[in-house]
Amino acid sequence: MIDARPEPYWLTQAGAPAPAAALAGADRADLAVVGAGYSGLWTALLAKERDPHRDVVVIEAGTAGWAASGRNGGFCSASITHGFDNGMSRFPGEMDTLERLGRANLDEIEETVRRYAIDCDFARTGELLVATADWQARELASAAAAAARRGLDVTYLDTDAVRAEVDSPTYVAGLWDRTGCAMVDPARLVWGLRRACESLGVRFYENSPVEKITASTDGLALHTWRGRVDAKHVALATGAHGRLLKRLRHFVVPVYDYALMTEPLTDAQLKAIGWQNRQGIGDSGNQFHYYRLTADNRILWGGYDAIYYNGGRIAVGDDQREATFEVLAQHFAETFPQLADVRFTHKWGGVIDTCSRFSGFFGTAFRGRLAYAIGYTGLGVGATRFGANVMLDLLGGAETERTRLKMVRRKPIPFPPEPLRSAVIQLTRWSIARADRNEGRRNLWLRTLDRMGLGFDS
Repeated sequence: MIDARPEPYWLTQAGAPAPAAALAGADRADLAVVGAGYSGLWTALLAKERDPHRDVVVIEAGTAGWAASGRNGGFCSASITHGFDNGMSRFPGEMDTLERLGRANLDEIEETVRRYAIDCDFARTGELLVATADWQARELASAAAAAARRGLDVTYLDTDAVRAEVDSPTYVAGLWDRTGCAMVDPARLVWGLRRACESLGVRFYENSPVEKITASTDGLALHTWRGRVDAKHVALATGAHGRLLKRLRHFVVPVYDYALMTEPLTDAQLKAIGWQNRQGIGDSGNQFHYYRLTADNRILWGGYDAIYYNGGRIAVGDDQREATFEVLAQHFAETFPQLADVRFTHKWGGVIDTCSRFSGFFGTAFRGRLAYAIGYTGLGVGATRFGANVMLDLLGGAETERTRLKMVRRKPIPFPPEPLRSAVIQLTRWSIARADRNEGRRNLWLRTLDRMGLGFDS
């Protein structure tokens, strides 16, 4: 890692749109969207597709995609519940509907990429979950049986079969969801969505942090340090960086995730590990890695450490954490000893908005004039589009299949206040690491959380 650049690989690529001007003075709109990550961009785009005459403005604190949307692994999953098992544990009576809506959502993302000619290397390769211990293999077999009963296109792979897909001496078994995930270049997806929004007439203000939201005569007012936007409705799409709605502070905590990117593999190096089907991969520990190939055959290698800085601290300096990078590099070498001479070119981190149920939740404020969607816990590349539709449904006041869902109507269990919050999270992190070392057996603390409906496992 000696020459690795301390910045997100995706955002160093050429092709980013020129930043929009900062907000200066007063403006008005029918809909104001706060945040130009996936959640905000999907909301703006869908709002214009629903009503081309609606005046939509997006206000962004930095530039489009600078936060989580430009720093993630590019796994665009059909799951809107942070995985099938997590959804079954929380919304068992709705899972057939949630799976159908999630698959349709991914189909519609693929169609949007095609329709607007978004060059983001979208490839529906599926996702391969791998077991690196016998207890994980047993869990994968159980998950495969449950998914198959619902007609999902999944295949359980024994040791020989999974190593035929991707050759790692650490693999014991695998579960391949063939159609439920696509790989994308996350930054280019952001930039493409931004251009699509502009093509429909959406206006942007960047480098304009919204400092507060207040009620106004005919809607809401968004205040920045140099200007103000008055809007009939507001969609709040700020993720972990949102501090504008106090009620959300009880439900969301910021967790740092870190990743490494290798140099491009040679043909011989790629042949040594197989990976001809180019699936996204995640391993099955409580502390898990995720990894994938890029278009030019680099390997993005991330995850494992999920760091909560006590008090919910978010700071630019925390985007780099050498201790985590060293752990990730060591695990990479253990997984792919064939690639011992491969170097890392980039290293970075970023903040994820997580909640106690791991999947997005939704709601309104200011008497229905503001809607929010938050808490995606790392699976927001695809699920934010579903959340954008939920926000627009809520702002429109019409009952829909989406707004009737318990997942939409119910909130997650809130986190305790600080300093108890930090103590609970750190105890939980220690416990899940211990479970991984102990055949997956969960201690009394984790079993207590399970009974409370929290079910921390990552």
